[in-house]
Amino acid sequence: MLNQHTPLSETIDIDFQRRKAKYEPVSRALEAMYGRPQWQPQDYTPLDELIDCILSQSTNDANRDRAFDGLKAAFASWDAVMEAPVEAVVEAIKPAGLANQKAPRIQEVLRRIYADRGELSIDFLNDLELEEARKWLVDLDGVGPKTAAIVLCFAFNRPAFPVDTHIHRVGLRIGFIPPKMSADKAHTYMEAIIPPEDYYPFHLQMIWHGRQVCQARRPACERCPLTDQCDYYQQLAKA
Repeated sequence: MLNQHTPLSETIDIDFQRRKAKYEPVSRALEAMYGRPQWQPQDYTPLDELIDCILSQSTNDANRDRAFDGLKAAFASWDAVMEAPVEAVVEAIKPAGLANQKAPRIQEVLRRIYADRGELSIDFLNDLELEEARKWLVDLDGVGPKTAAIVLCFAFNRPAFPVDTHIHRVGLRIGFIPPKMSADKAHTYMEAIIPPEDYYPFHLQMIWHGRQVCQARRPACERCPLTDQCDYYQQLAKA
């Protein structure tokens, strides 16, 4: 039991252990509801994944996909995208929104990769230590912790846990993530809670749950299997 004499470090540790203890029952419930997805090699390159992630910023999946398809249709290679007039890249990716920002950002990322590696490929990241690969990615202009984690997890099947809008919302409601913790800071926090071998399936399970049940405007608590573990629901029940 905590009291006024409990050291702050011990208080923080007890709070983290309480949040971590939610993982096993939540994981079992989500797996029963959505199954356990298995990582499979993709039919696109890691660089494709990186550019796709940049296009996804501040837009939805449908608009991102339209922009990515437009980019592939307009240019024969990433070299061609890098060397094209920026206006042509802007035109190709308009469906993603913020094209005037994203087009020069994509070209600058491509130039940085080429300058560092002598080719337009980021396959070498698979040979680096995880944190070295993560740091290399976030050093690119416009690439944050979420994009880096997505590339590492989805393109390379490496143990990185991306926190997107859905996972941040669901994580806050369940109580995995402390109140007021940003999505950027939640990446390492969630990685400490979840076993590394579960990063990929749990990431997808939480996204599906956020889209289908724990929606932003009206979470469907009446059909959610996580109410026993959910801080948000428990607070509603006490109100």
